[in-house]
Amino acid sequence: MTLHLAVALDGAGWHPAAWRESRADVFSVRHWAGLVAEAERGLLDLVTIEDGLGLQSTLPDGTDERTDQVRGRFDAVLLAARLAPLTNRIGLVPTATTTHTEPFHVAIGIATLDHISGGRAGWRPQISARASEARHFGRREFPVLTPAKGDLSAGPHVRDLFAEAADAVEVARRLWDSWEDDAEIRDLPTGRFVDRDKLHHTDFAGRFFSVKGPSITPRSPQGQPVVTALAHARLPYEFAASSADVVYVTPHSAGQARALVEEIRGLSGELRIFADLVVFLGEDAAGRKARLDELAGAELVSDAAIFTGTPGELAGLLLEWRRAGIQGFRLRPGVLPYDLERIARELTAELRGRGAFRHAYEAATLRGLLGLPRPASRYAEVS
Repeated sequence: MTLHLAVALDGAGWHPAAWRESRADVFSVRHWAGLVAEAERGLLDLVTIEDGLGLQSTLPDGTDERTDQVRGRFDAVLLAARLAPLTNRIGLVPTATTTHTEPFHVAIGIATLDHISGGRAGWRPQISARASEARHFGRREFPVLTPAKGDLSAGPHVRDLFAEAADAVEVARRLWDSWEDDAEIRDLPTGRFVDRDKLHHTDFAGRFFSVKGPSITPRSPQGQPVVTALAHARLPYEFAASSADVVYVTPHSAGQARALVEEIRGLSGELRIFADLVVFLGEDAAGRKARLDELAGAELVSDAAIFTGTPGELAGLLLEWRRAGIQGFRLRPGVLPYDLERIARELTAELRGRGAFRHAYEAATLRGLLGLPRPASRYAEVS
């Protein structure tokens, strides 16, 4: 069985001092194009692109005063659209917040990406709970997150944001379905461009949004772009089970992986379960990480497990966790492009040698790569 592999791309890498080793120009399209091309050469399923509504910070809420770490980023959806014509088979999954944004705008952006990429688009919805981010928009006041309140898994404020996120995804899915597949007819003899009976109002009315529809963007190649979610605790697990196709979890051992799989399978039998790992690869991986820790002034900490070792050792770990029920992995390269190259060239070769990774792309769409069916429009029966 082919193991699914993804990489999470963020600036110069997931170590805060990575830019000092990689010297990458994180605000260059050439940098990002090179990263995605490397991942595609390695036959990876997808790349995710990080995003947020505030500058990166070491504080739970608000900006810090540090000038020795990367600050700033591109808009992930726009960047993915720029990268789509430069790639052929790899999935492109940008992060886009469900807080302070309108689901109509996000839905047509992701649908457009699916058209541009020929069916390789996904979306990672993300909540934005910080008061400092809310102040960018001035529409709502949020409580300030402190170290004691920095856990985004509990509390009425965060529960409301996840409920809003679930509604946002539901709105997007209805809008993606609002054009039937054959709604665009371009009938020259009659002069009809669309079959109006095959465009549908979504008529969503919920606690957070009221969206009439239909979408302004025709139904995309996948019908429904792939929705993915990062989850660390019960509340986000429930959000992923109700709203996503793929969930990224963060176990720190095979035993934890097995327990997480069991918990999530109690919520959904269809959800694809990927595990996140921060990875530093090579014979001197531990030494490289130690030098970066020294440059950063602190040892790296992460929500995900941190792996240092050779590609062969990582392959063994991934296969061990697969036996615990994990279906795929989203790897976070410590330094870009170095650790990405080790993933795409050496890790994939190790897995291929063990019969656990593809020799060629077997599908043209992201849904096809992940073994997800293409859903029919929910409104097709109406007409």
